Amino acid sequence: PKDELFGLTSQSRRCLYSIPSNIAEGAGRDTKPQFSHFLNIALGSSFEFETQIIIAKECEFLPEDRFQKTLTEIQYIQNMIIKLKQVYSS
Repeated sequence: PKDELFGLTSQSRRCLYSIPSNIAEGAGRDTKPQFSHFLNIALGSSFEFETQIIIAKECEFLPEDRFQKTLTEIQYIQNMIIKLKQVYSS
């Protein structure tokens, strides 16, 4: 149904906006632990988006080729955030 697609699209956008917004907010904080906290939030949003695209694929809103491309991209972003967290946890 249209309302399901709208809800999924809306939630996905919120997740995607949250990732760079939390990284930026954390970068503006005074300490490494504060930055790390916001990186955790960004990482959580990335996993939430990953879940949204899995749901979209299962509901047949997202074709397999587009799903695979998007999944690869979000996993790349997740890995970058994880590596950044490792740098700021040291």
